[in-house]
Amino acid sequence: MGINGKPLGVVIGVDGTVSQIGMYNSSNTDEFIWNGELLKGPRVGGLIAIAQNDIIIIAKIFKEQISDMQNNVKTMEYDNRFSYGSIKRFLFLKTQGVIEKDKFSITSQYVPMIGNQAYLVTKKELKAIYGISLSKNTSICIGHSLLDGWAIDLPINHFFASHIGVFGNTGSGKSNTLYKLHQELFRTKYLPEILSHSKFFIIDFNGEYIESHLFDLPRINIKTFEVNTRGACRLEAKIPVKKSYLFDPEILAILLDAKPATQIPFLRSAMRKYNNEIYGNEKKLATLSAGLLVSLLKNYKIAGAFSVELWYRIAESIVTNSDAISPIKNLAQKLSYGNAQAGENGEEILKDGELTQKGKELISQIEEELRVSFTSCRNDIKKLYYFLEFEKIYYTAWNATKIEYLNPLFKRMESAFRNLDNVISLCDDINDEFASMNVISLVHANQEMKRLIPMLISKMIYDAQKDKSSSSKVNHTVHLIIDEAHNILSNIEKNNGDNWQDFRLSVFEEIIKEGRKFGFYLTVASQRPADISPTILSQIHNFFIHRLVNDNDLIMLSNTMPTLDRNTYQMIPSLGKGEAIITGTATSMPILVKVDRELDNHPTSDDIDLISLWKESPR
Repeated sequence: MGINGKPLGVVIGVDGTVSQIGMYNSSNTDEFIWNGELLKGPRVGGLIAIAQNDIIIIAKIFKEQISDMQNNVKTMEYDNRFSYGSIKRFLFLKTQGVIEKDKFSITSQYVPMIGNQAYLVTKKELKAIYGISLSKNTSICIGHSLLDGWAIDLPINHFFASHIGVFGNTGSGKSNTLYKLHQELFRTKYLPEILSHSKFFIIDFNGEYIESHLFDLPRINIKTFEVNTRGACRLEAKIPVKKSYLFDPEILAILLDAKPATQIPFLRSAMRKYNNEIYGNEKKLATLSAGLLVSLLKNYKIAGAFSVELWYRIAESIVTNSDAISPIKNLAQKLSYGNAQAGENGEEILKDGELTQKGKELISQIEEELRVSFTSCRNDIKKLYYFLEFEKIYYTAWNATKIEYLNPLFKRMESAFRNLDNVISLCDDINDEFASMNVISLVHANQEMKRLIPMLISKMIYDAQKDKSSSSKVNHTVHLIIDEAHNILSNIEKNNGDNWQDFRLSVFEEIIKEGRKFGFYLTVASQRPADISPTILSQIHNFFIHRLVNDNDLIMLSNTMPTLDRNTYQMIPSLGKGEAIITGTATSMPILVKVDRELDNHPTSDDIDLISLWKESPR
């Protein structure tokens, strides 16, 4: 690869990876026209090419200074002012890597030598340095280099087949970068195949991505699920969840924060019975519930009259015709005195430990009423709750465990099921329930659902993708995008009422460590990278870093990104709005870029113009 850049000077000093260049001309010209290309002049942060035989050493300018070669006597007896022709300009460089056979690589094999000539880098050399494909068919452009002004093309494969992190303070432009990155992907010629072979999920905490014209995609390819715990959700706005997934005892144990000693064994036993024998069979559920009542009546001296009273209260909340079970209402009090009678006429339903004819008729009537009520109930979450309530009686009546150990679980269950019932819809299969682009808006969700829904959905779609891809070649990908990720990926502030924090982190840590091999990719955006789990940050492949000023955030990034050199790192606090540093496995060197802003179609995250808001309306 020959040198085509404008000659600048010669190497006059080498100290390890630091070299000193003596410039041929001390001019600080901002731009040069050379071989038909407009090249930026040398400046701190810019790149210099150094020729050495058949290879080109690439170095970054980190310092420059001038020296007066004539007036070098440091005394006040002479006129030490600089004069024309006596000034020499010097650049100090740090070696970054080499270009050999048109390919850039980071290596310590070559170092500059005194006498090597230095040149301005050309556009072709910059493409090789940044590891960016020259083909427009396999790359996207999201902005321009701040130092050189050239369009920066990002390779589609290397970025979207990776985990991505977008970080920056509020107002730094990170939402626009996140949006622009995917907007440009959907503008490529690959859009039809993207829509048929990939699914995108956006966890949106602030309602920034719920506009109908999102990413300029056809409306048919977008589904928006607005989680609203402050009012009833429209059916089409509810999030589809696979029944077998929600009814997994291990998932329920996590959702309900079940304790290992008594509550988890209860859930495992009850859900095993429900999934194997009861689910989808309302008649069997009614028979089991009525059979429990029979057992309680026959063994009331052991089970206790309280169990019969509790059974009645549960059944009363289920049946639509309460008259059918009214004979049981006062039975508990009578049983406590050893009088097994029910009804206004005091007819016996038990005699010598067996049901009388009247008792059998009563139980048959109750069972039929339960069957009708269960069949008419279209809510699978409610039916599961009723079953578990009856199972609690079965479990505690014969002292398998004490009821006070299970009551806290049912308090949490009542709250969790009520919230879930309002925001999710159960289905047998989720393959056809989601579109190519899916937005899960949590702006109207309470704190509990903001913590629960992202974990629930992420694990469900990850497990589904893993099941499809683990035994065959990956022909379908899933891209999960989490904006304001510090809301759910924080590893601090434990014991603040977040019962799912440990499990949620373990879910996302598994996704980011193992997901790539199954075609599952994670993109996180946050204004506080220091709050995010270090395990998650350490597995991110490519970073877009906007302005950050907090020391903890900067320290976290310096420990996480080995590709970020010291000089580039020091620029982070002074980046302007929309300016970002791109670094990671997809680029050989950090790129300082100005991300283009989408003017007509962008997230609803703009700063509020108070003057326009407050100005007096014309009379």
